[in-house]
Amino acid sequence: MEFITGALAAVGAGCITNPIDVVKVRFQLQGELKSKGHYAVHYKNFFHAFYVIAKTDGIFALQKGLGPALGHQVLLNGTRLGVCQFAEERKWNVDESGKISIFDTVCIGTVAGIMGAYAGSPLYLVKTHLQSKAATNIAVGHQHDHHGTLQALRSIFKEHGFFGLWRGVIGACVRLGVGSCSQMTAFYLTLEYLEEHQVLTSQKNIMNTIVASAVAGTVASVFRNPFDVISTRLYNQGVDKDGRGLLYKSYMDCVHKLWQVEGISGLYKGLIPQFSRSGPHSILSLVFWDILKQFQY
Repeated sequence: MEFITGALAAVGAGCITNPIDVVKVRFQLQGELKSKGHYAVHYKNFFHAFYVIAKTDGIFALQKGLGPALGHQVLLNGTRLGVCQFAEERKWNVDESGKISIFDTVCIGTVAGIMGAYAGSPLYLVKTHLQSKAATNIAVGHQHDHHGTLQALRSIFKEHGFFGLWRGVIGACVRLGVGSCSQMTAFYLTLEYLEEHQVLTSQKNIMNTIVASAVAGTVASVFRNPFDVISTRLYNQGVDKDGRGLLYKSYMDCVHKLWQVEGISGLYKGLIPQFSRSGPHSILSLVFWDILKQFQY
């Protein structure tokens, strides 16, 4: 039941925030391994990116990768939020006095994020490939010749075998380990503070959950963005016939090259769409999750 609750919450959020995710991926791939001023800028800012994508590829291009994105949310957050709920119900995230334990919550959030990363990695791989695919005049990053989710999964499996579907998973584990522990720790601590001090209204109120979710999304965005850029690059890069990356040999090779060529600004590419997506996605998924949990009791 914990898996279903987490999955439903994440799917509801994913339907609404997917266009922002498409924009985020484009920004993270724009100017890949090129210094500033030495690449074409197709997407000038957050709103310009929406306009250019819709004008060039059509309005529905803003929902590219929606199918695998929702499937990924089911597997990722069904697992991640399910683990967190399982731990919450057994009070593994609180100390002897009943207060939220920061250390335990960080550990639970990290483990939950890594488990979710592994579960959803194949669909995240396909999602990234489809979201980055664009008309030649606005294309960024490596362009994969996929025409749908099932075709992409079959093609990757046929060319690179079962483990080829988990290409880039190390980047996802780091990204989601950091993102999950920061998000869930901020959420639980903020919610505890609001309920304990009755800052807004009564102890159990939807406004407490909304505010705690917004804080959690903001904190997670700041911590996660550099790892999100690295993860997107590892997932989207082209590979040779043996499945080896054409740009990056490993996670640390990606970090080194990105830092050397693009600097710290490269690690924070797509920060505005990251904020714009993580805020609503965090609020929607955690609010849905909190509401759905109450229906179980």
